[in-house]
Amino acid sequence: MTANMVAKLAVAGVIGVVVGAAVVATAAPEFNTRGNRFKPLAYAELTPAQRTYADKEIAGGRKPETGPFNINLRSPEMAELSRPLGDYLRFKAPSPRKLKEIAIMLTARYWGGQYVWYSHRQQALDAGLSPAFITAMAAGERPANMSPDEATVYDFCTQLLSTRQVSDANFKAMAALVGERGIVELVALMGQYTGLTMLFVVDRYPVPAGAPDEVNKPM
Repeated sequence: MTANMVAKLAVAGVIGVVVGAAVVATAAPEFNTRGNRFKPLAYAELTPAQRTYADKEIAGGRKPETGPFNINLRSPEMAELSRPLGDYLRFKAPSPRKLKEIAIMLTARYWGGQYVWYSHRQQALDAGLSPAFITAMAAGERPANMSPDEATVYDFCTQLLSTRQVSDANFKAMAALVGERGIVELVALMGQYTGLTMLFVVDRYPVPAGAPDEVNKPM
């Protein structure tokens, strides 16, 4: 190999390193993960599997600085498998959105899941829950002036969380409201959010500055 060729290869290698660094530098500012015990990861730190997951999530419109993104990077395989089920239960299962938000909020409240509570508070309002209803749940109190469907879901979910059992009366009321399919899917939604809330609790995931401090300890 001639000296001239060696010099050209060396230059090419330097250019490749510079280009690679530029790509990482370009990606890094847009990759601001958030976490606490699970250290926020930079794009340059990701393994190939983590990078594949991150690129796919970002391409789908999800932001690294929000939600469980940084937690999910610890197990992209788990995150990939759990997303379709979570999306189905939240967005496609036929029970009304308002009832799903009651189940999610009560689950978050049970665990003292401040971030899940914060992130779903506005969604619950948008779904039709009143501010007074949400304030009562935050305080661990039974909301006043509930509609029949709200009361049915509240009583079912609260009893399940607090006693790990459901009475025949609450089962029958829920079956009349959403059917046996609805019961299965609503309980599964609570299970999904139990796992997610526990991960945020284990991480001590931070809420944004100034967020309402309504839920900071378990029931």
